[in-house]
Amino acid sequence: MTAILATVPSGALLIEEVSAHSVQEHCYFSLVIPTFNESKNIENIVRILTDLLDRFIPNTYELIVVDDNSPDLTWKIAQELISEFPHLRVMRREQEKGLSTAVIRGWQIARGDVLGVIDGDLQHPPEILQKLLQAIEQGADLAVASRHVEGGGVSDWGFVRRLLSRGAQLLGLIILPRVIGRVSDPMSGYFMVRRSAIAGCEMNPFGYKILIEVLGRGKVGEIAEVGYVFQERQAGESKVTWKQYVEYILHLLKLRSRGRVTRFRQKYGLPIQRFLRFGLVGFSGVFVDMAIFYLLSDPTTLHWGLTRSKVIAAEFAILNNFLWNDLWTFRDISSHQTGWSKRLKRFIKFNLVCLLGVFLNVVILNFLYNYLKINQYLANLLAIALVTIWNFWINLKLSWRVTQTK
Repeated sequence: MTAILATVPSGALLIEEVSAHSVQEHCYFSLVIPTFNESKNIENIVRILTDLLDRFIPNTYELIVVDDNSPDLTWKIAQELISEFPHLRVMRREQEKGLSTAVIRGWQIARGDVLGVIDGDLQHPPEILQKLLQAIEQGADLAVASRHVEGGGVSDWGFVRRLLSRGAQLLGLIILPRVIGRVSDPMSGYFMVRRSAIAGCEMNPFGYKILIEVLGRGKVGEIAEVGYVFQERQAGESKVTWKQYVEYILHLLKLRSRGRVTRFRQKYGLPIQRFLRFGLVGFSGVFVDMAIFYLLSDPTTLHWGLTRSKVIAAEFAILNNFLWNDLWTFRDISSHQTGWSKRLKRFIKFNLVCLLGVFLNVVILNFLYNYLKINQYLANLLAIALVTIWNFWINLKLSWRVTQTK
C-alpha cells in the first residue's frame, strides 16, 4: 500500500506553537529536506540521516521531504521509502516553488520543538547534526553550520565562486548589518532553530536564503555556530545560478525596508519588485554604457564628441537591457507573446522609449557637465539614474503589454 503524502499548507507562511499538535504526534526534532530533482540522492540521504538520528535521539525525530514536483519524480521515490522509514514524511508541492517557502511549508506541518533544514544533495555533512543538536540543548535558540569558523571551509571552490560568496556577505553587512552581522555564514542553508524563536512570526522570504529570513523576522536570542566543510555534489546537478545572487540582494532590501516597500506598493499600486529587477538590469547596462562611453570619448582613446559618444554607448546599453528585461523582468508577460517577430516589436518599442530617455539623458548630461561643471563620468551616472524611472514606467505600459492573443 502506497503511503499518503503530507498535505501542503496554504495561506500565510506562519509557524504555529507546538501546542497545536497532539501529545501522540509530538516529537523533539523535525528536519526538513527541500528537494528538486534529487532522485539520485534521496534514498541515500534518508538512510544516512536515519542511522545518525537513531543513535543521537532515537524515536524523537522526523524527516520531512518537501519536493517541488520534480520531473525526475524525487517525491515518488521518497514516498516509496516511507514503509521502510516510518519517521519519514513527504510533501509534494505542485503550485508553489522555491527553496525558502519549501522549508517553511515543511516546518508548518512539523511536530518538533526544534526545526531544522539540510540540503538533499549531501553537500551538508550529516554528522554535523549531532553538534548542532548539542548546541541547542546547551541553550542556543539558533545553531548554524558555518563554513567560516574553526573547522569550516569549502572542499573545491574556484576563485570566482569564493569571490561571489564573500562579496554577497559583504553586501549583506552593508545593507543589513544588524542581521547579517550576527553570524559568520549568513548564506548557510544548514541550521536548526527552536520553534519558540520563530512561532507567530509571519515569514515572507524572497529567494533561497531562509536563514536570513529567520534572523530578520524571528525572535532569536543566543546563537551558536559549528564549523563544517561544504562538500561537492556526489550526484545530480548544481542549482546555484546568477539569479540566486540577485534574489539574495532583493531579499536583503526587502528585510531592510521592514515592510515599508510593501505598504508603499499597496498604497500606490506600484510594482516595486518588478522595478527592482528593472533597476538591477539597468545597473548591468551602466557598465556597458560607461565602458563604451569611455572607449569613444576619453582623450586617451578615440576622443569623440560627448554627445555622439553618449548616443552610441546608450544604444549598446539598450540592447543589453532589453534582452535581460525580456528574459527576466517581464518574463511573465513576454511568455505570452512568443516568437521572434513579437520580440522584435517589443525591442523596437523598448528602443524608441529608451531613445527618448537617451535624449533626456543627453540634456541632463550636458547641463550637469557644461553648466554645473560636474565630472563627465559622474554626470553620466547621475543622468542614467534620473532617466531609469522614466524608462521603467513607460516600458511597463507600452513595450511589455500583451496586445495580441490567439
